[in-house]
Amino acid sequence: MSEKYTALYEEHKQLGASFTDFGGWQMPLKYSSELAEHHAVRNAAGLFDLSHMGEVWVTGPDAAAFLDYALVGKLSAIADGKAKYSLICNADGGIVDDLITYRFGDEKYLVVPNAGNAPTVAAALAERARSGKVGGFDVIVGDVSAEMSLVAVQGPKAEAILLKLTDEAQHALVTDLKYYAFNELTVAGHDVILARTGYTGEDGFELFVANNAAAPLWASVAEAGAEFGIVPCGLASRDSLRLEAGMPLYGNELSLERSPFDAGLGPVVALKSKEGDFVGRSALEADREAGSKRKLVGLKGLGRRAGRGGYPVLKDGNVVGEVTSGQPSPTLGYPVAMAYVDVEFTELGTALDIDLRGKAEPFEVVALPFYKRQK
Repeated sequence: MSEKYTALYEEHKQLGASFTDFGGWQMPLKYSSELAEHHAVRNAAGLFDLSHMGEVWVTGPDAAAFLDYALVGKLSAIADGKAKYSLICNADGGIVDDLITYRFGDEKYLVVPNAGNAPTVAAALAERARSGKVGGFDVIVGDVSAEMSLVAVQGPKAEAILLKLTDEAQHALVTDLKYYAFNELTVAGHDVILARTGYTGEDGFELFVANNAAAPLWASVAEAGAEFGIVPCGLASRDSLRLEAGMPLYGNELSLERSPFDAGLGPVVALKSKEGDFVGRSALEADREAGSKRKLVGLKGLGRRAGRGGYPVLKDGNVVGEVTSGQPSPTLGYPVAMAYVDVEFTELGTALDIDLRGKAEPFEVVALPFYKRQK
């Protein structure tokens, strides 16, 4: 697989970023200190390049009905200007990807899959549009991932920074924007789709913009945010932020081998509210009826050492689960982890151990998320 680069790659190089491969993309892992970047998002603001994410337009008379068939959620129920978290599953109920869908109208939706899964999701949507009903759905599936960039401004100062870059006449389009909603407006002179979504557990925004506007927009946000303490942030801090917020990562907590019910995402699956068939429905109904053998839980470390993905979870020396993500929490000051654990050991307060290379380290089951921002 050839390496892929976002429209902001040169900016990252000039900022001295350390790079890592993510889904085939060369992405900034950190710029100086991932710990400083993490704390900047919690206390001020962070600037992220998320242009490796996918963007797939679904347009046409059958757009709503098609997405109800292709995804597990009831996308037809979203109001215009709103977004919805959902999953795309295979016929066996395994999770192909988790994604966010934005509704622009009855016949226009934007589906945003994860970076490494974007081509797979786009291909699956195109195939389901053809085969989902006799004659196919009357929709056009357009993968524009290569044409769009995505910049995120996350943290308690995010709104103030964007207001500096927005004409006063459009300020309400920023300040009145609710969580999981979006508006189309002009930021720093560029046409953007501004969504109040994110993956950090903080207030913040994601800005979809054409590739040729990505670099000037990035520079404008960085300049406007300087007085508020904004810093560029890489994937390392993004991962620690999302873990504290209890947000699953595809490839760690979510995979083809896991059902939504194992991952605690049963409410995302519209088995009751959605009439008619959708891909994976019969398998998911069976999964719900059978119940999960292992469920995703949060684990709080009682010592100082952190568990990592793939480490065994123990009860009285016996393996009862496996860590999917884990590291020290910069905000909370103790180790945290998410893990799939046998259901009989998932009650809050249950004492468990993580096998840290032959040494049992004490943890206990706690509610997710580990961290919640103050409103």
